[in-house]
Order: sequence, then structure tokens, then C-alpha cells
Amino acid sequence: MSKFFDALETRTDDERKSALATRLPQQIAHARSNTAYFAESLKNVDAATITSTAALAALPVVRKSDLIELQKTRLPFGGLAASAWGKLGRVFSSPGPIYEPEGRVADYWRTARALYAAGFRAGDLVHNSFSYHMTPGAWILEAGAHALGCTVFPAGVGQTEQQVAAMADLRPNAYVGTPSFLRILLEKADELGVKLPLLTKALVSGEAFLPPVRDALLARGIAGYQAYATAELGVIAYETEARQGLVVDEGVIVEIVRPGTGDPVAEGEVGEVVVTTFNADYPLVRFGTGDLSAFLPGISPCGRTNQRIKGWMGRADQTTKVKGMFVHPEQVAAVVKRHPEIVRARLVVTNPDSTDRMTLNCEVGAVAAGLDTAVAESVRDITKLRADVRLVAVGSLPNDGKVIEDSRKYD
Repeated sequence: MSKFFDALETRTDDERKSALATRLPQQIAHARSNTAYFAESLKNVDAATITSTAALAALPVVRKSDLIELQKTRLPFGGLAASAWGKLGRVFSSPGPIYEPEGRVADYWRTARALYAAGFRAGDLVHNSFSYHMTPGAWILEAGAHALGCTVFPAGVGQTEQQVAAMADLRPNAYVGTPSFLRILLEKADELGVKLPLLTKALVSGEAFLPPVRDALLARGIAGYQAYATAELGVIAYETEARQGLVVDEGVIVEIVRPGTGDPVAEGEVGEVVVTTFNADYPLVRFGTGDLSAFLPGISPCGRTNQRIKGWMGRADQTTKVKGMFVHPEQVAAVVKRHPEIVRARLVVTNPDSTDRMTLNCEVGAVAAGLDTAVAESVRDITKLRADVRLVAVGSLPNDGKVIEDSRKYD
């Protein structure tokens, strides 16, 4: 059995550039001809001349942070989708709200390649603990697992005792979900005295996969690997057995640019991840993810020849990802609006014990009984995540314009 998913992963640099020179102008022309947004933003671009990443770098960047406003004016996808209702299989909603389409092609999100690199094979039973409700995470992983010939148990999130019971009965050998929830499941299994000896592989995403968490899984006999993906683009890059950065997926072009610009940075310099996809239904051209990363030099020791990135290194803007869900400054503002007692607020994200935690610090002039509880309920309602609430005196928070402070440690 091959260690590689297909021959694309081991192409030479010249082979990859030659394929790009043919495929990229076709995708630019498709986006311009079939979407309202790119018909306008690329109207003066000769698609036939965009045959390399250097030529691509001259085109404008559309950023994820723009999608909320774009989608308010052009429903449902801001004029960025090339396929209409009927041709699409599903539509999802992520916090913001931001709506994302799913086409009807097999492995639409290109997840099978990342699963294969993590050791998943036909015949595996995969316990999928990403959410199946409104957001696309579970469907992204399920589509790839099905493409490989795996069977999927759609566990979703929560109900840990029921999930552990199902794992004890069905005996899955593979897991997909966030690393923090896998740890919760394993700790609950320990608490209940349930053994899961067949669970030996995992592909995690949605949050940072820290070395202590990876090593703790290995100590249990579970080889965990990570995939970097977004709801708009699917898989962008994935980890291999070399564990030296993440290999860029063959279905996208990745650039690292200086935040706030479209200018590529030097190799090794940290910048914003900008992605162009070859997706026909949602042909995003130079889509700024808002995530930070950097290219690693050379190719992976595993033998895959595409570029590598260091992985997710934080956010280029104040939008951040917590437990697999994006949290936006607009959502913090919505919480404040519900509670006139709050003068100013700052959401601080930390990761004690390698688990994401949110604390909303609120400046208040007078503290009403139960205000902290009410604010916490508003945070949960608006972001779908729990947060601690800390009430502080007016003037206590830094006057630096920050609404969201990401203070997580990644070393």
C-alpha cells in the first residue's frame, strides 16, 4: 500500500509549476465569468496572463473579515459563489454570521488526503465529534472519510457519557474532532472505567494541537495529526509522519503576505495566509484567511514535495478561533449592547492546561446583582461558547483599541 495518497504529492517543482500555468488562468476566468464579485474585482485582468504565483500576487485580496458585510449586500455568499441553489448540496452558517456553500462533488473539502496522511484507510470506523449543527466541521471530515472508504459515527459535540458508551460498544479505531474534546472523552472513559484499546489514530483540527497534547495521546497509543482547514476553503495544509510543519494541499495555492496588504513576504517571515482554491462552486481567488503562518524552507522528509507552512500561528486581525469556532469583535460589541452597564469590554483568550478559555473583562460603573451571570449567558448565546466574566472598574482596561486579546501560548 502506497504511503502517498496519489502521485500529485510527489511531483517535481517543474511539474507543479507546469500544471499551475494551465489550471490557474482557467480558474481566474471561471471566477470572473461566473461570480458577481470577481466579475467586478477582476474586470481588468487578462486571465490568460495569470500563470504563476508571481502573477497571482498582483491581484486584489478578499479577506474573510469582509465576508460579513459582503454577505449583507449580496445574499447568500456575497457574490463569491459560482453555483446557485439546486447545484449546491448544503449551506452552512458559521459565527458572524458567515454562510458557506457545499457543492455536490465527492470529497468537496479535499479532506481525504489529510486523513490518508494521518493513517486513515478504507475499513476504518471513525468517531466524528465535530458539530453537525449549522457549521460545516463535521461534514468536512465526514466527506473525506467516506471518500477513503471509512465508516463514520456522527457523534457531534457534548453528551460525553453517551459518546464514551458508543465508543465502548462500536470500538472505533479512529477519531476526528478537536484535540481538547478528544482529551475530554478519554478522561471521561477513564472516569467510567472504559477501555478503548482499538482507538489508535486521530486527525484533529479547529484549534492548536500543542506538543503536550500530542505527546499525551501518543502515551495512550493514539497517533494524532493535525489538519489546517477553514469553512470556506476546506483543507489548506496537513501534517505528515515527518511532523515538520504542514504540507500544503494539492488543491489550493497558498501565499504568505504582509498583514493588511497583498504583498508576499520572504520565506520564513510570519504573515497572513492567503489562499486561492480551484473549487468550481466557490472559486475564491486570493482569499485572506486572517490566520498567521510562515513557509518552511525545503521539502518534507516524508517525501511530499509541496510547500510547507509552520501551521496556525495566531490571527492577523482581532477575529480569533476558540475551540474550533471563530469569535469576532462584532460579537463582543453585541454582548456589550445587551448590557448598558458595560462601558467597555475586552475578551481575553488563554489556554491553561492546553485548553482554550475565554474571559470577558467588562468595565462597569456600578455592579448590579447577577450582572456577571447575565453577561456570561449573553456571551454563550451570541458566540455559542462559554466565557468567564470579570467586572472591573472604569478605566482599568488598556486604551489600545483591542477588543479581543489572544494570549494563548504555543510553545
